[in-house]
Amino acid sequence: MSLPADSLHKTAVSQPTTTTTAPSSTSRNPIRTVASMPPKWLHMYSDFITKNAHQVSQIESALRSLTYIIPGRFRDAEIASETVHSGVQLLALYHDSVLRNAINSIPSLSTSRIPGPHARYTRFWTAKSNLYRRIALLLQIIQYTEMLWEMAAKRRGEKMRWRVVIVLEALKAICRLLLMRITSSRPLVTPPLPEREPIPTDDDDGSDEDALKELMGEEPSSADLDGSAKAAHEKKWSMPRTKSSLPSLPNPADVGSYLQSRVLTADDIRPAAKLLNTLSRSGKAAEVLHILSPLVYAVAMSQSKDKKSWAPWVIGLSIEYTARQLRDRGLRSTSLEQEEWGKRYWAAGWWTMRGAFYENVTKGLITGVRRRMPSLVSGILEDYEYLWENYYFSTSA
Repeated sequence: MSLPADSLHKTAVSQPTTTTTAPSSTSRNPIRTVASMPPKWLHMYSDFITKNAHQVSQIESALRSLTYIIPGRFRDAEIASETVHSGVQLLALYHDSVLRNAINSIPSLSTSRIPGPHARYTRFWTAKSNLYRRIALLLQIIQYTEMLWEMAAKRRGEKMRWRVVIVLEALKAICRLLLMRITSSRPLVTPPLPEREPIPTDDDDGSDEDALKELMGEEPSSADLDGSAKAAHEKKWSMPRTKSSLPSLPNPADVGSYLQSRVLTADDIRPAAKLLNTLSRSGKAAEVLHILSPLVYAVAMSQSKDKKSWAPWVIGLSIEYTARQLRDRGLRSTSLEQEEWGKRYWAAGWWTMRGAFYENVTKGLITGVRRRMPSLVSGILEDYEYLWENYYFSTSA
């Protein structure tokens, strides 16, 4: 039985027309959408770190101290110790970024506190250049994990170990040269990223109302007595009519230190970019030699078959000494420059623990000292002697 044509037309019209719409990018790839959203637990962890910064720093220090006594206690103890140490360093690097963002989000801290020269300089470049921040972060990660890479490579033989060492030194040299280029031929700072700064707790502010009552000689109310009791000079004062806050008074016994902390130096008012002067032609050559010195020394050590050979040690030290002689002596006008040169002078002491100097001189001195030490100290020194003798990065600056 066939339907008439007009009934077929009505049936077709009465049926709803379905239109297919192209799926959106969100519905097309829900996994990417979920991955792009910051996980809730990460925010909770960041809040925990911000609220317990002091305790977190103590835990990090305890874990680092633990890695100093692990080597030699069991098989492959040095790898386990270095794995823990590298993990703690990388985690501390993340904690630094969390605490730095927390400090920047507090307007009162960003306006009232004057950071040190190193913090001001590194903050300036990390905020100005994304490339600087990424390269500096890569450099820090390499430095925190280089010893672990060398230990893993040593299991495949000495040739593989030296290949890894040379590759890591080359990567570090490239990163440092790029940082030097980004900063317009300024010397490098150590470390290239801002260091951690403590976050003041809420208890540091005190109770303004209680302080004002003590200043006026009034008795605090019963509700005020429940708060934390502080001396009058430790609390801020709030004006009753204008509601303006005055800073806390100094301790009468330490007025000199209080006034000294309020004095502005030349570096405090100097622009952040000017905390390090631009290098001259000889200064650039000195900085490049300083950057390439570890790489040249690593290559020379990889070609030497005798640990007691003086050739690699003399080559590396000669390049470092030449860099010091070419360094511009006028670049000592800022405190950050003086601080950086001081770090480099102390780092030069590691040459006494490297190569032929260690094998021919330092090793005998350490052995003599170890024999006169108690058994516990002697055991720790003996375990570290194994690291100094067999791993390049154990004595790198």
